[in-house]
Amino acid sequence: MNINLTLIGQSIAFIFFVLFCMKFVWPPIVAALAEREKKIADGLLAAERAEKDLELAKHKVSDQLREAKEESAKLIEQANKRAQQIVEEAKQKAIEEADRQKAAAEAEIAQQMNRAREELRGKVATLAIAGAERILQSSVDQQAHGKLVDDLAAQL
Repeated sequence: MNINLTLIGQSIAFIFFVLFCMKFVWPPIVAALAEREKKIADGLLAAERAEKDLELAKHKVSDQLREAKEESAKLIEQANKRAQQIVEEAKQKAIEEADRQKAAAEAEIAQQMNRAREELRGKVATLAIAGAERILQSSVDQQAHGKLVDDLAAQL
C-alpha cells in the first residue's frame, strides 16, 4: 500500500466526518450551548433582580420599623399625657372634696358655736335671774352686792 493513497483516503474520510459533524452534530451542540448561555444569563438577571428586590425590601422594612417606632413613641407620649391629665383631675377632685369637707366642718363648727352661745346665754340669763333674786332677797348692802356679783362672775 501506498502511504499517499492511505493519506488521501483518510483525508477524504475525515472531510466526510467533519462535514457530517458540521451538518448533524454541531448544530444541536451549538443550540444546547446557546440555550445554556441564555439560561445562565436569565439566572444572573433574576439574581440581580432578586438582589434589588431584597434591597428594596430591606429599605421598606427599615422605613416601616422607623414609622412603627415613631408611632409607638407618639402613643406612649399620648398615654403619658393622659396619665398626667388623670392625675391632675384626681388632684383637682381631691382639692374640691377637701374644700367641701372643710366648708362642711366649718359650718358644723359654726352651728356648734351658735348652740354653745345659745346655751351659754340661757345659763347666763338663768344665773342673772338667780343673782337678781338673791340681791333682791337680801338687804341692800354694797359689800354684799359686790360679793354676790363676784360669785356670779365666778360661776360664768
